[in-house]
Amino acid sequence: MIEVSAPGKLYIAGEYAVVETGHPAIIVAVDQFVTVTMNAARKIGSIQSTQYSDLPIRWTRRNGELVLDIRENPFHYILAAIRLTEKYAQEKNVLLSFYDLKVTSELDSSNGRKYGLGSSGAVTVATIKALNAFYGLQLDLLEIFKLAALAHLEVQGNGSCGDIAASCYGGWLAFSTFDHEWIKTQQKNCSVTQLLQMDWPGLLIKPLNAPKDLRLIIGWTGSPASTSDLVDRVHQSKQQQQTRYKEFLSESKKCVEQIIQGFLTDDVHLIQQMIRKNRRLLNELSHLTGVTIETAALKELCDLAETFDGAAKSSGAGGGDCGIVLFNQKSGILPLMSAWEKAEITPLPLHVYNRPRKDCR
Repeated sequence: MIEVSAPGKLYIAGEYAVVETGHPAIIVAVDQFVTVTMNAARKIGSIQSTQYSDLPIRWTRRNGELVLDIRENPFHYILAAIRLTEKYAQEKNVLLSFYDLKVTSELDSSNGRKYGLGSSGAVTVATIKALNAFYGLQLDLLEIFKLAALAHLEVQGNGSCGDIAASCYGGWLAFSTFDHEWIKTQQKNCSVTQLLQMDWPGLLIKPLNAPKDLRLIIGWTGSPASTSDLVDRVHQSKQQQQTRYKEFLSESKKCVEQIIQGFLTDDVHLIQQMIRKNRRLLNELSHLTGVTIETAALKELCDLAETFDGAAKSSGAGGGDCGIVLFNQKSGILPLMSAWEKAEITPLPLHVYNRPRKDCR
């Protein structure tokens, strides 16, 4: 039996801007996982996930027509990951076979509600890691990232793939996405093997060492959000506000670059200062686009954290899910936990997940 896991993630800074090539974000992997097990099978294979079997398929209307939205359904990511990895295996003259694949997840609650920890990215990475072991493909971390990114874009169509980087590499990361249009062009003429061997323009995956006094605290508002839908809505709105949107991108880039500098120089104060600035920038983007990023519950989560000297903001696309707080290790954290619980905000017992050194593949 093969068993592999991939961690979830949280965005710390740079959201929305990170979907544009060359605009960095800070992401961290957390110690909750999607696990995939595989066993060889004969004549027929299976894919099983008790966690996701009862999830509804969302739909909307476009031009009066019902349209299914498959982007929140993990099975589509699993199938895309299998298709692309097996295509690569065939290009390497590996004989395909049957297997039973089972998925278990710690990234969602028992009733399937999302915490916003990147379950679709993690299940994509875990599936590819399992197939890598099953077929003996000898993929390295960057190749696993690239395969998972291709699978993710096939299903989702938008997004930066930063969650995939966190699930592959673990720890704290500075990340900027690749040129998606360039990839689409290359896909028309290149094999999967050739795509994995190419340098992807704009891609940055840079592991960071956190300052020893930096403490990450995570709160959940109890209200799940759809990243794909929120990114779609911001993308549609930005077309009408090009000048101000470009200003947001420029300010976000400067802000995140300062946070990276804070990591490189062990400057917790600078990191906190820029987290607060990033929160202001996201609120300005919300006013610009009309998309609610910081909900009332997220605002309360952040405002309470600020009263106890924490630097706080929404995490990821916002609209619900989690908020993050960065403390100086010397700060008092327990009073915030009590204040959150009174406000019906759930502190999540998550920690930064650093990939073991021996796990090089």
